[in-house]
Amino acid sequence: MQQSEQLITILGPTASGKTQLAVALAKRIGGEIISADSRQVYRRMDIGTGKDLDEYDGVPYHLVDICEPGTKYNLFRYQQDFARAYHNILSRGAQPILCGGTGLYIEAVLKGYELAPVSENKELRAQLEGKSLEELTVMLRELKAKNGTVMHNTTDVDTAQRAIRAIEIEVSLNPSERRDLPTDSVGKPLPVKRFGGAPIFGINIDRELRREKITRRLRQRLENGMVEEIRSLIDSGVAPEDLIYYGLEYKFVTEYVIGQTTYEEMFRRLEIAIHQFAKRQMTWFRGMERRGFTIHWIDAALPMEEKVTLIEKTMNSKL
Repeated sequence: MQQSEQLITILGPTASGKTQLAVALAKRIGGEIISADSRQVYRRMDIGTGKDLDEYDGVPYHLVDICEPGTKYNLFRYQQDFARAYHNILSRGAQPILCGGTGLYIEAVLKGYELAPVSENKELRAQLEGKSLEELTVMLRELKAKNGTVMHNTTDVDTAQRAIRAIEIEVSLNPSERRDLPTDSVGKPLPVKRFGGAPIFGINIDRELRREKITRRLRQRLENGMVEEIRSLIDSGVAPEDLIYYGLEYKFVTEYVIGQTTYEEMFRRLEIAIHQFAKRQMTWFRGMERRGFTIHWIDAALPMEEKVTLIEKTMNSKL
């Protein structure tokens, strides 16, 4: 298969095996992987985010371990970082492969959205302080309906902090606002590329198999030291509320570590939350299809060689 400047995207819900497929494809075609995971950007947050860096097996990867825990990484920064990684990969004659499960990041990249950074609105935050997650979610839905926006989603809004940040972004939206373009390492503007028609491959995993893998993987992560990882982050000075902000494993395990819940309750609630998260991921991907994207779905149960061959055949048919 010839190298194409068109980005290849591999997406799927958590525990679907998308990273393994991206690595196998990269080895076959000389690719490098750009992560589309909103939490794997953080250093030392390894077990809870499921980095499994050994899976890359020598394949170059990007946008993993690029900022410190406690910072608030966002879509604007992701687009900046993606543009730099993408152009660097092309400069080496390699094939960029976008791989992940954060639908918001993936769709923003493929559509070439130009966003401006949104500063903290202290007055708004003071007004929202004390409101429940349910109240904030209703406000967010109303703002999204008013703005007609689809790019600032609620799939990851599982804490009040995240809901407030999402509301802050919606309130700031202004069509006449200047959009800051991404720049390279020396400040030179990079072109914002739109990947219309770029091939997108999705991992379609049976619902029951997905649930089984999620539960098994959660047990493995806990056995492999996820609680200790979070204790170490807190001991290093990362505030518990900052870890809770990141949701899922970091929300529920942190609550256990600081004594707000029991181990059994933590496991039960976290297992449910991850299942719900995977379902929301699939809802987002199906929404992408309704919004005009063509996703070529690949059965997760197929042998790896067959999956890669299917991708190659699809790519060759488009050349």
